[in-house]
Amino acid sequence: MQNIIEVKSWNALQEELFSDSWNPRIGRFRSRCAFRGLSDAEYKLETTLTRLGGKFWKMEPHLLRNFVKYAHKNILESEPLWHWLSVAQHHGLPTRLMDWTYSPFIAMHFATANQDKFDTDGVIWVINYVEAHLLLPEILKNVLEREGANAFTVDLILKAAGSFKEFSNLIEDDFVLFFEPPSLDERFINQFALFSISSNSKLVLDDWLKLYPQLWKKVIIPKELKWEIRDKLDQSNITERVLFPGLDGLSDWLKRMYKPKEHSES
Repeated sequence: MQNIIEVKSWNALQEELFSDSWNPRIGRFRSRCAFRGLSDAEYKLETTLTRLGGKFWKMEPHLLRNFVKYAHKNILESEPLWHWLSVAQHHGLPTRLMDWTYSPFIAMHFATANQDKFDTDGVIWVINYVEAHLLLPEILKNVLEREGANAFTVDLILKAAGSFKEFSNLIEDDFVLFFEPPSLDERFINQFALFSISSNSKLVLDDWLKLYPQLWKKVIIPKELKWEIRDKLDQSNITERVLFPGLDGLSDWLKRMYKPKEHSES
């Protein structure tokens, strides 16, 4: 399939991920793509809400309402819904958000961080979010145009839609929007984070993307290449210690760094 590309080397991976970074309009190498790395190429682009199973779409308002109710000591309750949604996703609550990054290297990290998956091909999904936004309802496209922006912020979404119900009913067709989360802590900043959210909580992004092949590609990382990528990322300081500031990230980094290869001699 034209949208699925398997690379054979570190250099080929760089070429593929940066292949459309040239922006002639501004005369700079500024990609308009979002990247998502997964340790297993067979994983679907499912949200944590979808993975709850059952009638997960009915659980969404209850999950968020109770999160806001019990988390009020840590965050101002007056913050808008979209801000709370970012906070909830950040702290592990199942939501319809999906994590992306502006950085190909950070996507590479997430594709190669799990050493238990080094016998499995990984993948980096690449989506042109600027092109995806051309499919948005007019009211959302107009907000971006007035601001001269390519991606949304919480405040920009609020200018067009307040509740999930209002957001979901802007047009009949499903759509996907990319927005930058508030800079709640260093993780969002260091991971160069971007979220996607669909107007339909039941939507699985893989299925939606099949309707729009011009928006995406799927770059397969063969399992044989994972160790080279991982070692070169570590040498470049793309590690858990940087992407997850704090003792937890430090511990994860050290645990992975000192875990031997299975074929290493004792």
